[in-house]
Amino acid sequence: MMLNESVNPEQKLVVGMVLFPGLTLLDLIGPLTVLAYHSTIYLVSSNLEPVTSDQGAQLVPNCDYDGCPVNLDILFIPGGDGVVDAMVDPALLSFVKTRGQNAGYVTSVCTGALILAAAGLLEGFDATTHWAWHDVLKTFGANPVAKRVVIDRNRVTGGGVTAGIDFGLSLLAHLRGELAAQTRQLMIEYDPNPPFESGSPEKAEPKVIELAEKLLNAAAERQIVIQRQNRARP
Repeated sequence: MMLNESVNPEQKLVVGMVLFPGLTLLDLIGPLTVLAYHSTIYLVSSNLEPVTSDQGAQLVPNCDYDGCPVNLDILFIPGGDGVVDAMVDPALLSFVKTRGQNAGYVTSVCTGALILAAAGLLEGFDATTHWAWHDVLKTFGANPVAKRVVIDRNRVTGGGVTAGIDFGLSLLAHLRGELAAQTRQLMIEYDPNPPFESGSPEKAEPKVIELAEKLLNAAAERQIVIQRQNRARP
């Protein structure tokens, strides 16, 4: 992966990470852990009150929408159970759209890509998201790709949840070089060796996929989003 020479390696990256109720903690924490060593991180929300994740843990923003820098090197959106509501939050979408238009890189992990899509930032771009939501990206004009990390121009998207670490390392390699990314990978001892080969629909048994779909409640939520998008079309 080639280093992006337009980014000064001597400067901290300015990263805005959007918080919203019901975000998935690991969607955020994986990329945050990888990028923080090289970055100034803004945890952005509509106000400075704690934000409850879909696992119940709370995160404290350090700036609101107005306080976030206008020109971010990286705009990042996590996914989570709260995405369906976040996709119709006018203030959140306005923030994502305006900062995304100015950001060096517009990025997401998991279903955070659906928020980018709802803000009009993925139309015509290759992108990935959680495996259960690829078809929804199509309704917003994006081109879903079944990969852990997809880089298309200045759009960088990661797959579901644990793919956030791969996303962070890939983005760091793009912006700071492979040495920086490999060093960070070693520092966090990211050396996956999963106990089961069931981490993707291509590997999992049908009964595992069926149960996962049921627990995710993804089918019902997908229909809500698709129907809402179809109604919004002229």
